[in-house]
Amino acid sequence: MESIYKRVSDCFERSLNGSALDSNSREFLAIEAYIKWVGKDVAKNEHPKGSGIKIPELLNRAADPVHGKKIYTTNCERCHGSNGEGQINPEQNGYSYPPLWGNHSYNTGAGLYRLSNFAGFVQSNMPFNEITHHNRLTNEEAWDLAAYVNSQPRPVFAEQHDWPDVSKKPFDHPFGPYADSFSEQQHKYGPFQPIIQSKKQ
Repeated sequence: MESIYKRVSDCFERSLNGSALDSNSREFLAIEAYIKWVGKDVAKNEHPKGSGIKIPELLNRAADPVHGKKIYTTNCERCHGSNGEGQINPEQNGYSYPPLWGNHSYNTGAGLYRLSNFAGFVQSNMPFNEITHHNRLTNEEAWDLAAYVNSQPRPVFAEQHDWPDVSKKPFDHPFGPYADSFSEQQHKYGPFQPIIQSKKQ
């Protein structure tokens, strides 16, 4: 179980590769108030429609970063840059389109560093404000794009305490140790079905 403060801090420290807010700061108290307000009518254990990330159907092969680069060039480069650097906003104080790798991107402790989360997010949400049934990425494109982006350099987050029980690690957690005999390479890129089947057994 995590407190709201821990959850928000994780977002700052991992997804934004920054520092946690002071728990008594005006900014954190505002975020906490917003979370409580937006969820005030949601019953406990209820999953509101549209929340979370829908993971694409698993491939029967490993995700392919080489093919993913082609998908990136065609679909993502115009906003996120040829080197994943993103686009700085006109005020020069943030990003209109965030970096996807490099020093200012999310780090290796972020949820998006797991291929299933990245693939699911982009398939449901990208291109931003343009997603339709006709232009959404296929399952293969989403997984391969995720493999390409997450094979690029980014800040490293020391997350050795995340899974004290290694048997509960997600199938695509890219860092060992594991409770199975599959390699870090397979846990990162797949194929994932043998890993999932092994966990069931």
